[in-house]
Amino acid sequence: MRTPRPITEDKKERLKVKLKETKTKWEYQRVLSVWLRAEFGLNSDEIAKALGWHPGYVRQVHARFLKEGESALAVSSKGGRYNENLSLEEEEKFLRPFLKVAEEGGVLVASKIKAAYEELLGRGVHKTTIYRMLDRHGWRKIAPRPHHPKSDPEKQEAFKKTSRPQ
Repeated sequence: MRTPRPITEDKKERLKVKLKETKTKWEYQRVLSVWLRAEFGLNSDEIAKALGWHPGYVRQVHARFLKEGESALAVSSKGGRYNENLSLEEEEKFLRPFLKVAEEGGVLVASKIKAAYEELLGRGVHKTTIYRMLDRHGWRKIAPRPHHPKSDPEKQEAFKKTSRPQ
């Protein structure tokens, strides 16, 4: 095995400070893996055993730290809107005319919103795209209570008055 590249004293001190500043377990473990190497000269196998990691991942973290510095120790968040069609601001601007219709007592129909969205994009999208967009902006489906088309409210009230209490 070759001799590992040394970590300078100022970086060691900075790692000690960084250990106290970390906010998540994952970031703490990444900093700790580099600090264990710098402070005690442990190899990747020993560090991996202590942290419950694979030795290859420890070597990867160390290599990135030596190449990029402290920025390599920050854990990037996973997820996000990688395939977004519009930004959140653009979506809000797109939904504004539909909101005006809703405020005036109109009914929003998802198929109409979907048609306008597809026209804006110039291609088709699945209907769930529209429902997720509406959910992102705090809209929810509110439907009137269903009633039978042949129901008679007067007869219902009369029945309530003449029925026996239980």
